[in-house]
Amino acid sequence: MGGNARHHEPRSPSGKRLGTRTVLAIGPHPDDIEIGVGGTLLTLAAAGHAVHMLDVTDGEPTPRGDPQTRAGESARAAEVLGVRSRTTLDLPNRYLMDGVEARTKVAEVIRRIRPDLLLVPYWVDAHPDHVHASHICDAARFQAKFTKTDMTGEPWYPSRIFYYLCSHLRIEFPADLVVDVSAHFKTKTEALKCYASQFEVDGKLPVVDLMTRYAAYFGALIGAEYGEPLVSREPVGVTDIRDII
Repeated sequence: MGGNARHHEPRSPSGKRLGTRTVLAIGPHPDDIEIGVGGTLLTLAAAGHAVHMLDVTDGEPTPRGDPQTRAGESARAAEVLGVRSRTTLDLPNRYLMDGVEARTKVAEVIRRIRPDLLLVPYWVDAHPDHVHASHICDAARFQAKFTKTDMTGEPWYPSRIFYYLCSHLRIEFPADLVVDVSAHFKTKTEALKCYASQFEVDGKLPVVDLMTRYAAYFGALIGAEYGEPLVSREPVGVTDIRDII
């Protein structure tokens, strides 16, 4: 889905040209990416990066709505976020399991999109789908670089993977990075509102209030109005100390 963001070549605070990057955000179900890193995707797209989304299940069945409704909602949310594409796999909602088939399907999308950065769910969660999606993404990142394989696409290995918060647990999230999403947080809430069939309760959207409180908390940690936290299992490098807020 195309967006209306104005694109420019990103620069570091020192003025060095950074070049654009390709980003693939992966979620267990439609709406998880929006909850966890909707503001980050908007920030990246506004900076000129190529942003893509992948839902490993279509989220159905759910207590409310139907597949057609959910598909329409996720498509509208992708339009709001201004991403280049949104892919939905046919893996089973509620019964998502880490295994060769799931890893292969995700790896083939990675080989097609060829992202420099993966954004995937944090591996601690009450929802088994979220836990398995995290493990699937870890394995698919590695599997995507295989050469002697029947997988479609050419080998590719994303150089960086970050984990985002979309947990069903009330946990202390060990953020390594917090992205300042203040300029785009209102648009993130508009993307969340696209999922009325899932989130609306008595004419209200409690999830928006909850995400606002989370974002305000993490934003306060970096001196910003709103922030989205990320975790890395690998060291994070910088070329200029001024890149750190």
